This record gives sequence, C-alpha cells and structure tokens, in this order.
Amino acid sequence: MGNASRPFRRIAYFLCLLSVLLLTEGKKPVKPKCPAWCTCTKDNALCENARSIPRSVPPDVISLSFVRSAFTKIPEGSFLLTPSLQLLLFTSNTFDVISDDAFMGLPHLEYLSLANNNLQSLPKDIFKGLDSLTNVDLRGNAFNCDCKLKWLVEWLGSTNATVEDIYCESPPEYKKRKINSLSSKEFDCIITEFEVFQSLPYQSLSVDTFSYMNDEHVVIAQPFTGKCIFLEWDHVEVMFRNYDNITGTSTVVCKPIVIESQLYVIVAQLFGGSHIYKRDIFANKFIKIQDIEILKIRKPNDIETFRIAEDWYFVVADSSKAGFTTVYKWNGNGFYSHQSLHAWYRDTDVEFLEIAGKPHLILSSSSQRPVIYQWNKGTNEFVKRFDIQDMEDAYAVKHFKVKEDVYICLTRFIGDSKVMKWGGSAFLDLQRMPSRGSMVFQPLQIRNYQYAILGSDYSFTQVYYWDAEKAKFVKFQELNIQAPRSFIHVSIDKRDFLFASSFKGTTLIYKHVRVDLSA
Repeated sequence: MGNASRPFRRIAYFLCLLSVLLLTEGKKPVKPKCPAWCTCTKDNALCENARSIPRSVPPDVISLSFVRSAFTKIPEGSFLLTPSLQLLLFTSNTFDVISDDAFMGLPHLEYLSLANNNLQSLPKDIFKGLDSLTNVDLRGNAFNCDCKLKWLVEWLGSTNATVEDIYCESPPEYKKRKINSLSSKEFDCIITEFEVFQSLPYQSLSVDTFSYMNDEHVVIAQPFTGKCIFLEWDHVEVMFRNYDNITGTSTVVCKPIVIESQLYVIVAQLFGGSHIYKRDIFANKFIKIQDIEILKIRKPNDIETFRIAEDWYFVVADSSKAGFTTVYKWNGNGFYSHQSLHAWYRDTDVEFLEIAGKPHLILSSSSQRPVIYQWNKGTNEFVKRFDIQDMEDAYAVKHFKVKEDVYICLTRFIGDSKVMKWGGSAFLDLQRMPSRGSMVFQPLQIRNYQYAILGSDYSFTQVYYWDAEKAKFVKFQELNIQAPRSFIHVSIDKRDFLFASSFKGTTLIYKHVRVDLSA
C-alpha cells in the first residue's frame, strides 16, 4: 500500500487496542501464556522453529528472540502488543518479506538484530519510529546493492546507531564491497522513458515549435489536407489543442520564424507555390504577405531558419531536378533571394550549424555526398568547403553538441546511418546504426539527457541515449510510429514532450518521464 494509507492503518491498530482495553475494563487481567514453541522468563522470550510471530507473549517482555523460524514474513505491526521490547533478535531465519511497518510501536527498542537471515534487501521505512536504537546487526545477509538499497546507504551515513560492517553480495561490480563505505552518489537511480501522452488523428510531415506572446506553440504540416495546424497548451484540460490553421495545397513544411516579436510562417508546398504568412494579432489570423519564386523553388523538401550577426535568413532545400536550394534574407519588410546554392542536385535536407564559431550549412542530396558550406564575412555568402566522405545517399544531416564537441547524425534510407564527430578539419566516423527505411535520425536534448531518434518505415523507431562514459549512443527504447518523418522536443509547464510526425498514421505526442528507482 502507499504511504498515504499508513496513518489509517496505525489508527486501526490503536483503535483495536483501545477496544480490547474497554472490553476488559473491570475484569481480572489474564496473564498471556508463553507459546508452545517459545521459552519465556519474566523479561525474556526465546522462540525456536516458530510457525508465526506469537501474539501471546507477556507485554512486559523486554527481550525477544527468533531462531530458525518457520515463517517467512514479518507483517506490519507485528510487535504492537509488546511495546516494552528493548532487544529484538532474528537469527538464522529466511525471510521473503519484511513489511515497512513491521517494527512500529517499539519506542524503547535499543538493539535490533537481523543477522544471517538471507536478506537481499530491506524496506525503506523499516527503522522509522525506532528513536531509541543504539545497535543494529545486519551481518551475514546477501544484500543486493541496487537502487532499492540506496536508502540504506544514506541511512548509515546519518544514523547515530552502531552498525557492524555489512557487505554487498551482488551485483558483480559491487560484490564484497562494504556497504558502510558506499556513497549514495554511486547509485544512478534516475531513469527516463517516453510514454504516449496524446494522439492527433491525422498524418503529418514536419513538426516545429516556437515561442510567441510568452507561450510555446507547435505547428504541424499536414500533406494530405494541405494545412499548417497550430497547437497550444490547454492549462485547464492539460493537453494540446488546435487554435488555428493555414490552408494550402500539399503542404510539406510549415516553418515559423519570429522577428522583432512578429510571427511569420514559411509554408512550403509541392503544388501551388510556396508562401510566407504573417500573424495579424488584431485580426487574430494569418495573412499571406509574400510568394516565394516558383522558378527556383519547385519541389521544396526542407526549410532551416537562422541568424548571422543581426540579420535573419531562411534556406529552402529544393529536391527537383531543375530547382535551386536558395537562401533568403529579411530586409525589414519581407524576404528576398540572397544566394542560390547547389543547382541541379536535388537536395533533400539542409542543416545550419556553427563549427569553430563560424556559420555553416550542410546540404544533403540524393545525387551526391553531403556538402558543407561556410559563411564568408567578406562577401556575406556561403562558400563550398568540402564533401562528407563515404556517405553517399544520405537523406538528411542533423547536428548536436556535447560540451564543446560537434557531432552530426546522418540518415540513410537503406544501409547504415551514422554518427560522426568534428575532428578539426573533417567529420570522422564515430558510430554506425543499422537502418532500414529511415528518413529521420534526429538528435534531441531534453534537460540533461541527450537522445538520438532513428525512425523507420518498416520497423520500430529506435531511441538512443548518449552514454557520457562510452562517448557514444546506446539503445534506450523502441517506439511504435508509422513512417515517422520528424521529431521535436516541446517544454511546457515543467513538462517535456516529444512530438512525432507520421506520414502514414496518427501523429503522436510522448511525455518524457523521469522515474526514481530508489523511491
């Protein structure tokens, strides 16, 4: 039972005792008999091979011992009828369960021995209320030093009672280590997981988040309805709700950008051209303010927004045979074409990042290896530097940082996806992940946790967790998402969520949950 029910159990015990006193009031007290399997004197009782904890031991007994008992459980409140106990011994028994409140109601207990009882763990509140304890003997047990025993390490460091040295029996890395000398910092008991929080009944491609008007928002591109769906957090219903949309045709990307407190949305479409919308706060709706030149942007596949110095830009990756991946710059009234990159290369993804403090773009293409461009301050344009070797057919490249090191996740539809690390002059192989039908390999940082999520059209999505000691990703969790295309982290009301788009199924929202295994 939970902690909340313990006060009620204690009240029930004391009411029971009170009823016994009331029923026996005025009657000649009957001296409890010593159980058949116990030997009793005036102050002491020794029970060997006892079938259960006796209820008929004289209440003024101050010493009670159990040796080679036949029972395997010490229930809660087992000694409420012997409140005068000062010494309680359990030796050479085998216990499966010791309840949290097994020793409640023993305010005078000074010596407690649980030695040689084949114990692997102890309940967290076993010593609660035993304020008179001066000696505890836990020797000779096979303690499993996992998160469930972390509390004991903390208790040993704070108690005034004398506790003889005790040792871990498992796991192997702790075997024969002295528990009295362990630190609670040695126990990594916080784990995380993603659990489904909300399902949105529509397919989607891109998912993005943005801050606007002191709140967090999410925008989702729906390719089959041609809409950009805008979501906000409902603080009353505690869920995400739709509050507006932009209707278009075959929408593939809805990219928000906030410039001087004004919200703009770049809407990329496969048909009907691409457009830029502005949020009109007075009319409380989106208004189209600009068309994106259709001669350059024929088949948009990805959009990235970024800022260099004081200037705002966005770049559209065009995947058509005759299109141009193009950089657009904000001029105070709208966006204009600033630079065309990579003509005729059918780019599928663009990523903005900083390497050694300098702005860079990485363009992924279905026709060649990913290409890295670096910003030239003199010309205010991007200049091609080099290709990423041995990564033909990389569908997308996304970056992340660990401390000051820069890494990239490269997605392949068929073959191995990769994690690479910047080595000073080039990206170097770090890790390969088998991928089949993968179109997204997204690194995400949630609080202090670094993840990378590898989607798949044919199997489960794999979530990897960054192991700082190994300096690489390790498998963490599998998610069941149909044809995922993008992932984004959203933080609202001290909650962390993972949005997962789906090209063939429902869009899913996962909650990032932290679990304390020592609780």
